[in-house]
Amino acid sequence: MTLVEAAARADELAQAGDERSVAALRVQWDEEIEAAARDADYRVRAQGYRAIAQFRFRQKLELLRRGLEDESPAARGSALIALESLSRDHPGDVNSFRPLLHELAARDPNAAVRRLAVVCLRNGSPRPDTIQLLAGIAESDDEDAELRKSARAVHAALKKKAAAR
Repeated sequence: MTLVEAAARADELAQAGDERSVAALRVQWDEEIEAAARDADYRVRAQGYRAIAQFRFRQKLELLRRGLEDESPAARGSALIALESLSRDHPGDVNSFRPLLHELAARDPNAAVRRLAVVCLRNGSPRPDTIQLLAGIAESDDEDAELRKSARAVHAALKKKAAAR
C-alpha cells in the first residue's frame, strides 16, 4: 500500500467514525508522512501535506507550517487544503497560523494559493485585522476576480460570525 492509498483509507475510516483504526494507521504511517513532507520532490511533499489531513493527524500541525512556507505553490496549496480541513472543528489551528495566512492571502505570487489562504481564514475567529484584510482584497481592482470573490464571501461570513458573538 502506498502513502496515497493509506491516506485515502484513513480518510474513509475517519468519515465512518472508526477512530481506533485511524489511530492505528497513524502509528503505522507516521514516518512515511514525515519523509514525504520533507522529500526533495514537490509532488511528494504535496502528497505528504494532504495525508496529514486525511489521517486527521493533528500532531503534525507544525509540519504544515513548513508546508505553508514551501517554495512550491503545489506544496503550499496542499498544506493550506490540509489546514482548512483540520481547522473546520478547531478554529485555534487557523488562529495559530494567522500571521502566515495573512501574508499568503495578501502577497503570495500564486493566485490559487492566495485563494486557499483566504478560504482557511474562514475557519478562524472573526478578528478585526482579518476582516480588514479581506475587505481590502475584496475591494481591490488590482486583484484577480476569483480572489476578490473568495475574499468577499469569507469577509461576509466572518462579519456574520462576529455579529453573532
